[in-house]
Amino acid sequence: MVRIRLSLLIFLFATLGFGFAESPRAVSAQQQSQREEQDVSFRWAFGALVRAEKGPAFVAIKHDTTLKTGDQFKMFVELQKDCFVYVIYQSPRGEIHLLFPYNLQQFSTDYQPFKQYYIPQDDGWFELDEHVGRETFYLLASAQRLIELERLLRMYKTAEPAGKQDLAKQILTEIRKIKRRHRKFKTFAERPVQTVGNIRGGDDAKKALRPDVSSVAVEISAKTFYSRTFTIDHQ
Repeated sequence: MVRIRLSLLIFLFATLGFGFAESPRAVSAQQQSQREEQDVSFRWAFGALVRAEKGPAFVAIKHDTTLKTGDQFKMFVELQKDCFVYVIYQSPRGEIHLLFPYNLQQFSTDYQPFKQYYIPQDDGWFELDEHVGRETFYLLASAQRLIELERLLRMYKTAEPAGKQDLAKQILTEIRKIKRRHRKFKTFAERPVQTVGNIRGGDDAKKALRPDVSSVAVEISAKTFYSRTFTIDHQ
């Protein structure tokens, strides 16, 4: 289970020799034109700090993986076009958490292309606690808001504990329905994004140097819908 807490990491990552995203290959004019025709376009990154013999190592999470209690992770979203990105987490106990947007009201207040959003916000990182099991993250992006999914998420947030289990099942069923409904729009593209290797830390000298998860971002584009599920085997 993920303990949702914001940890200020006291590690000097500058000595660890982190690698940053490789420069993308040249993109042809035809490929550029195809991306411009897509209704869904955003940058996405998912990175983890894993414990190692020589100290914590920063790795990009691109597929299902194994992490251990005490490992930490962070995500990043930056819209390239007006579209709607959702990140939903299911704990080993079946609990549901909306990680992005930070709340559904954000779509009407602080949600715009080319603004960088970190999950969790600011300098915080999620940390895996002692409850082991399967951690599941659903990444959904749509040209239109997913109204029914949002309705169920609102109900889940305000429901009494006795009703949350049934609503969690309804949310997962709705995610499967959405994927089936958009199956014919399965074509999408992912490409690495060339970035400067930033180290986030701000002006506060007490803040530790830490890797910027956006350094491992990929640009994702799709016609009307995109989905990806990441599963972490938490040991």
